[in-house]
Amino acid sequence: MREIISNNFYSTANYLTVSRIIMIPIIVILLFFEGKLAAFITALIFSLASITDWVDGYIARKQHTVSVLGKFLDPLADKLLVMSTMIMLIPLGRIPAWIVVIILARELAITGLRGIASSEGVVIAASKLGKYKTGFQIAALITLLLHYEYCCGIDFHNIGMNLLWIALVLTLWSGYDYIVKFKRVLSSQTGDY
Repeated sequence: MREIISNNFYSTANYLTVSRIIMIPIIVILLFFEGKLAAFITALIFSLASITDWVDGYIARKQHTVSVLGKFLDPLADKLLVMSTMIMLIPLGRIPAWIVVIILARELAITGLRGIASSEGVVIAASKLGKYKTGFQIAALITLLLHYEYCCGIDFHNIGMNLLWIALVLTLWSGYDYIVKFKRVLSSQTGDY
């Protein structure tokens, strides 16, 4: 079934996307505070923001309110949320800077490739690998935001780092997959085989 694109900004889905962007500075500010309570609240707000990513897409499809603005803002909001949180965790010693650099470089490169493809009238859809990558990044960040041991001796930081390693592998793998798809689409457009 073909998606109906609307130019309506005033939709529940777009409001949810904008709310995700609004939550980013709140998360950034909360990361300046230390302790279990601040960490828990930050992880909770990040989790709520992450859930809006799924909810806004579901609502937009269900209510047939997929908009041009929403198609632009939704992936932007996701990247801003994940990358700003990762960057803020570097000085706290919760995430290695080199991992953030690799993930950020991949995101910028693939966004650029998708933009080039789009300018040629070609859409490179999000792959399942990309969705898994995002899921593991979010799960890793939630546990890294929790950071402390709360009960039962669960080491949230250690769990977060293990999830982050999986997310890193999926980030590189899905990036490679996008590049292969981009080259394939480009070759079919130009007739080079």
